[in-house]
Amino acid sequence: MPFSKLPMKILLIEDEPNVISLIQRSLTANGHEITIAMDGQSGLQMALQHQFDVIILDLMIPIVNGMEVCRRARQAQITTPILMLTALGTTENIVSGLDAGADDYMTKPFKLAELEARLRTLIRRGKEPEKEKNDKVLALGDLVLDKVTKTVKRGGQPIELTATEFRLLEYLLSNTNRVLNRMEILENVWDINFNLGTNVVDVYINYLRKKIDKNHDIKLIHTVFGMGYVVRQSYEDSK
Repeated sequence: MPFSKLPMKILLIEDEPNVISLIQRSLTANGHEITIAMDGQSGLQMALQHQFDVIILDLMIPIVNGMEVCRRARQAQITTPILMLTALGTTENIVSGLDAGADDYMTKPFKLAELEARLRTLIRRGKEPEKEKNDKVLALGDLVLDKVTKTVKRGGQPIELTATEFRLLEYLLSNTNRVLNRMEILENVWDINFNLGTNVVDVYINYLRKKIDKNHDIKLIHTVFGMGYVVRQSYEDSK
């Protein structure tokens, strides 16, 4: 059966009855199995005790909010893809959600077809086979990223990155010396189409600069004004 037709086992953590009904009717009609939790505590328990293909998580839910549910799930080594679905859509909300460990972020109101497509993309990304051995380590100068161990070092010193920062750096290093515009980065790092007005890419580029380039004479992350960003070795200051 084609991947696009395979049924998904979904955990929906949401407390709005209308939203629950809408999602449940649409996804079950397409053959998917939906488990529902109406508060963060029971949702986290279900995520810990059962295996799901993907989790849909609202932020504003009772007992334990969605942000905390996400953090605790990741601390418990739950790797199930998480899509945050919420009315809170500012850049700050998006960044906070991704920092908490979410893989995608979708704002209400939403289109059911897009929701299902996003879920499939998250599952597909998680099941992609490893590339050839030579591709498992990316390096530029003294910066080394290991895809298998999910570690980053510069000058032999380990650098702690969030999951989103790691994906961003991996994409940048996979395109060394190539200028990447913001839309390319959004589509390849997050698999989502944010409003072009958001500055989430700029926020994360700044996060990386503070961790990767700070206190190093050779800068690796650079802005190409009016075009986007590029990673290359240069003594020029990153801006």
